[in-house]
Amino acid sequence: MVSYFVPRGRFLLKAGNLRQVGQQQHQQSQMQLQVTKASQPQAQNGSWPVMRHFRQFSSNSASKEAPLHHRRPPPHKFKQQLNSSQEVVQVRRNVLARWTGFLLRWAPMGICVFGAIEWQLQKRRCERDGQPRTASELQSRIYCSLPLRIISRCWGWLAACYMPPTLRPYVYGWYSNTFKVNLEEAQFPDYEHYSSLAEFFTRPLKEGARTIDKDAPLVSPADGKVLHFGSASESLIEQVKGVNYSIEDFLGPLQTLEQANSGAPYAQALKKKQDGSTELYQCVIYLAPGDYHRFHSPTAWKPSIRRHFSGELLSVSPKVASWLPGLFCLNERVLYMGEWKHGFFSYTAVGATNVGSVEIYMDAALKTNQWTGFNVGKHPPSTYEYNELELNQTAAATEFGKGDLVGQFNMGSTIVLLFEAPKNFKFDIVAGQKIRVGESLGHIAGSK
Repeated sequence: MVSYFVPRGRFLLKAGNLRQVGQQQHQQSQMQLQVTKASQPQAQNGSWPVMRHFRQFSSNSASKEAPLHHRRPPPHKFKQQLNSSQEVVQVRRNVLARWTGFLLRWAPMGICVFGAIEWQLQKRRCERDGQPRTASELQSRIYCSLPLRIISRCWGWLAACYMPPTLRPYVYGWYSNTFKVNLEEAQFPDYEHYSSLAEFFTRPLKEGARTIDKDAPLVSPADGKVLHFGSASESLIEQVKGVNYSIEDFLGPLQTLEQANSGAPYAQALKKKQDGSTELYQCVIYLAPGDYHRFHSPTAWKPSIRRHFSGELLSVSPKVASWLPGLFCLNERVLYMGEWKHGFFSYTAVGATNVGSVEIYMDAALKTNQWTGFNVGKHPPSTYEYNELELNQTAAATEFGKGDLVGQFNMGSTIVLLFEAPKNFKFDIVAGQKIRVGESLGHIAGSK
């Protein structure tokens, strides 16, 4: 009976009063019993029943003389029992549907309240300890559990789709206005030249659009924003101001047993010169979506080892970098370690959300942003999760000159330089400034 009062197309019911539902069903059963009792005296007072009821009445009277174990309930009582059992089943289904609707309706609100409380508690902990406001372990795990790799792969597929010529001026024009793209310096300034968003993202520049500083020992490898720079002589270095990450987690184990058995700290063991005349430095450059997405060599150097860390694809925007400690150690990245004239040199391209792939032109075997299944948020320490390739034994072995083209990002990401230089090396940049390919990153004081 209850099913007639519930719309058939409705599968989520609001949570109601269960006691009220039971009382309604009890009242309906009592009304049915009163109707059956009122019909029986009419037959006993001499009123002739209808013919179809007469057989039922005679069979009922005859059944009184039968033994107890041979008695069968009257048909109308049997129907009543059947209806009552169906009503009980339907009531249980309605109760389950009501509670399901209750959970689906209010659980998201409860999760949001819990998240807001946890956020405020973490904020107070950071203020109490005098530290910048960063993510807690729970917040970091929740963020890493988001399906960002699936989203990035879908975005990469969408960006590579063919764009009809009639839509190109509108789509690319909207993108250019939103992210302030300077199309005048592109080799092909016409929107209709780019058949897909991916081609527009990785557009080449005109010849001479970037001037390489020949006097600077180190120049900017990409157009972008300087997130952080400075000394990296300790085991922990700054990701942005006040937020640190581990050099060992970022680069991986030392290359040789001699370095591992030297007993020196990790940052000191990396250096090629152990006479105390050099120091380890770092520089982080963030590429925004509207920047030129190809990256170049910052100096003349030779890579010897390539390591591919298949990690997460979290956002590397300045806001996230200042909120999530160890961000660069969690994300997928391609690391090249080698040597330049002053000692150790490493060049790392860090992947990010919506970056379909990181392409290195001289390393065709490299494949990034590969499908890893649905095991999101479950990654071992990044130090032990990487593939290594010795470039000296492959056709990818090469030497880069200052300003040489290295590769490209699809969308925006980050370049991290970690290098050895004399102690009198001085940076020519400030944190937060915009920089372009070929501009000086620093100089060696006292040298001509």
